[in-house]
Amino acid sequence: MLPRLFITLFLLTGLTSAYDLESIPQDLTVPAVTKGKPAPGKRVRQFHPEFKDTDLYHILYLPTDWVKGKQYPVIVEYSGNKWKDSKGSVEECDLAYGITAGKGAILISIPYVDLKTKANAPSWWGDVDATVSYCKKTVANVCEKFGGDPKRVVLAGFSRGAIACNYIGLHDDDIASLWCGFICHSHYDGVSEKWDYPNADRKSAAIRLARLGDRPQFISQEGSVAVTKAYLEKSHPTGNFTFLATGFRVHTDTWALRDTPERKAVREWLTAVTKP
Repeated sequence: MLPRLFITLFLLTGLTSAYDLESIPQDLTVPAVTKGKPAPGKRVRQFHPEFKDTDLYHILYLPTDWVKGKQYPVIVEYSGNKWKDSKGSVEECDLAYGITAGKGAILISIPYVDLKTKANAPSWWGDVDATVSYCKKTVANVCEKFGGDPKRVVLAGFSRGAIACNYIGLHDDDIASLWCGFICHSHYDGVSEKWDYPNADRKSAAIRLARLGDRPQFISQEGSVAVTKAYLEKSHPTGNFTFLATGFRVHTDTWALRDTPERKAVREWLTAVTKP
């Protein structure tokens, strides 16, 4: 029997796109962030008491079908770095909303904690321990107050956020235990050692990756996923990985806001991973 790593790759053979992303109109628009209390269909800023009256916050989205007293899957999402037109902000998370179309799951856009500025770090990790702590507290709070199912929490991210799935999400045993699955689009922790931050080397990445176990990861990339696939064949050969090369020329997460075979594939994966 082939390892699951290869099986899931074969399942998606033929989905690679040869078209420009810009040629496909958006059929979804991520709601603007507003103030006020959380409500179905709204994205609102949320502050932890320890960061009250600062610029550090996360964004909570309750799905349009949210009903008090029911439980829902939760998708926690990290944004990419500040780069070109991107500000590296929590507002710029598109993956989770695009994948869910705003229904059926609670969404959290979560910051990288810069303790000096008391704000989101626009590039890389801020204070790693503080970023990890903020994430753990936020997930617990959302599950307790808004019906998030702690057994169905997925971590997602684009670019820097894709690296964060392991770099932050598997930082220690405690935070690693939160997730039932991961969506990593464009980049992957340990594949490149060129990044200029502590513990970016493959030896450190391998320690983090060991905490993954057999939990599923959906790994996508514009262009080819061959480099990431080759890395994981050696570093975690029994892993439960689904690979998808989008073929899009643009480094962006906005493909999730368009009706494409790639979005359909990740939606099907998410449905399977978050079954009650």
